[in-house]
Amino acid sequence: MLNTASNATSRRLVVAITGATGALYGVRILQTIRRIGGVQTHLIVSNAGWLSITHELELTKPDLNALADVVHNIRDVGASIASGSFATEGMIVAPCSMKTLASIAHGFSDNLITRAADVTLKERRRLLLLVREAPFNLAHLRNMTAVTEMGGVIFPPLPALYNKPTTLDEMVDHTVGRVLSLLGFESTLAPSWSGIRNA
Repeated sequence: MLNTASNATSRRLVVAITGATGALYGVRILQTIRRIGGVQTHLIVSNAGWLSITHELELTKPDLNALADVVHNIRDVGASIASGSFATEGMIVAPCSMKTLASIAHGFSDNLITRAADVTLKERRRLLLLVREAPFNLAHLRNMTAVTEMGGVIFPPLPALYNKPTTLDEMVDHTVGRVLSLLGFESTLAPSWSGIRNA
């Protein structure tokens, strides 16, 4: 589904939201990219992802879909983003469930999220997975290693405390800013570290 507000652009970003806790990260990424401008966002949400969005954020499908330029059905493996010929800046899975991580690590392109991730890796584009689970078991760690060896970036959304956040939004924004910077998108959400004077 293409939103009528979408503008032609040479930059595209794929954003997926899965059923792990932390749907706010995916939503905030879409909101931030919209503010940056000049980027066409392609959104995919898993069935469990919709459950998390409804439970954690109380967002409706129309509300979330309005944040993206193009919304894809997870079962549409014939979508544009399922092909390497469809150029993108990369893909972010935020949050990334352990099930989705395992599917990506083992090449199970059984839905559009895992197929788009597979395409991102094979085309040597940036794939960032905001994996959510704690504690990790050995299967989780091995799957993260496998994705890293394939060129993906494992980015657990761990809050930074050195910037002294006072709200949940500040912690989320800092992570989102760092994630987007890895894809070359500039924002003011995560200012660069200027160091601490040693006493």
